[in-house]
Amino acid sequence: MPNIEATYQDLLTQLRGAAVLGSCASVLGWDEQTYLPPAGADHRAEQLATLAGLTHERATSPRIGELLTELEQCGAIGEVTSAMAVNVREARHSYDRVTKLPRALVEELSRTTTLAQTAWVAARKKSDFAEFQPWLERMVGLKRQQAEALGYSGGVPYDALLDEFEPGASSREIAATFAPLRDELVKLVDSIQGSSRRPNVGLLTRRFPLEAQRRFAEAAAKQIGFDFEAGRLDVAPHPFCSGMGPGDCRLTTRYNEQHFPGAFFGVLHEAGHGLYEQGLDRAAFGSPMGEFVSLGIHESQSRLWENFVGRSQAFWQHFFVPAQQAFPDALAGVSPDDWYAAINDVRPSFIRVEADEVTYNLHIMLRFELEQPLISGDLKPADVPAVWNETFSRYFGLTPPDAARGCLQDIHWGAGLIGYFPTYSLGNMYAAQFYDAAQRDLGDLPAQFARGEFQPLLDWLRKNIHSRGKQLRAGELVQRVTGASLSHQALIAHLHRKFDPLFGLS
Repeated sequence: MPNIEATYQDLLTQLRGAAVLGSCASVLGWDEQTYLPPAGADHRAEQLATLAGLTHERATSPRIGELLTELEQCGAIGEVTSAMAVNVREARHSYDRVTKLPRALVEELSRTTTLAQTAWVAARKKSDFAEFQPWLERMVGLKRQQAEALGYSGGVPYDALLDEFEPGASSREIAATFAPLRDELVKLVDSIQGSSRRPNVGLLTRRFPLEAQRRFAEAAAKQIGFDFEAGRLDVAPHPFCSGMGPGDCRLTTRYNEQHFPGAFFGVLHEAGHGLYEQGLDRAAFGSPMGEFVSLGIHESQSRLWENFVGRSQAFWQHFFVPAQQAFPDALAGVSPDDWYAAINDVRPSFIRVEADEVTYNLHIMLRFELEQPLISGDLKPADVPAVWNETFSRYFGLTPPDAARGCLQDIHWGAGLIGYFPTYSLGNMYAAQFYDAAQRDLGDLPAQFARGEFQPLLDWLRKNIHSRGKQLRAGELVQRVTGASLSHQALIAHLHRKFDPLFGLS
């Protein structure tokens, strides 16, 4: 009879070893996007490829498989939500997935993503898709190889990639979830476009000094709960959050002196991700109980803090006076109501990360629509700009004037993150349901925000989501926390509550 506890502790040691190696790669990846000299990209690619190979070797160790089998057969790992049961179940899912991938493919994917991201930065700066096209072709080819190695059901290779970000989800289920959301969004956008009310968005493009933006955004992130003793804020071509491990979470943003919302709401968004990372159980690092549920749940945290909190009227009842003190020239003579209306303007626009709450999900659906044929082979990388522009025109009634504001605006494809985009819209829907549940439990959240009280909401999220790790899959977590399965209805209700009064629709 094996010693169950000793076997379990051995498994945790094996898992943590692989996680530590992965965290080393995260540090190098963060440095690549923030401080790496351009000439160092080739060497960084080799460094990351080497680490990816070592991590893969550690994560696919036959010893892990043996330990999992012993624990699965012992029949004494506790209730399905116990730490041991969760760690064994989710470690098995990850192990079975990663052992299907050849080490050479893992290394080549790592190497290519490093070089492709560097190429993307240069191509985006020059708005030159032709410069990035060979890298996109290589990346798509490698992701197809990955999908084939992993295997998939239903004849949809995209689902093999989607599972990495939203375990258990399928493109068919997501398409069915997106369809009613799209229909409601199109109607709401049409109603808003027909309104005679137009916020003065010129307020947002006055001169907002960069250093003042940094200080103000950092102060806001700190007040909502982000711990700068366990994190930092830097600049990158594309905003992101990287959780390196316990006590080390890095945020990035990009500043534009003539556009306040980009950096500020970008910081709140990434701080939302960071709050999730900082809320994970440090003692469980390396095991599924110390990991986030899915990218959709992760995105729910960033969108909740960015939009449900940061773009709320109550938030600015607390932060508008400090904003006027931080930007006395730009906000001279501006009323809180005009500011609130400006930051919640709704109009079709080219850049996803700067899109308003109403049109944002249409950006995601466009990418979801293109990614699937890219992986199936029905869409050639060379045809992406033309198909992007045609699809964008169909969704938004606009044609991107150049590639930088079109198909080159996101880093994801260069980073190999094909299958990631749907999680943004899933996150918006999760966020709406979580916010409603928190409001039921905590009372008047807007009144709390107006007083600068954000800790009650953060504590609620820590208890119900962050500290649980992977105890429950995304759909189960939403059902448990909110009492309802995932639906577009809570998000649509939120959008109508907010935007109907702003644009005189009710």
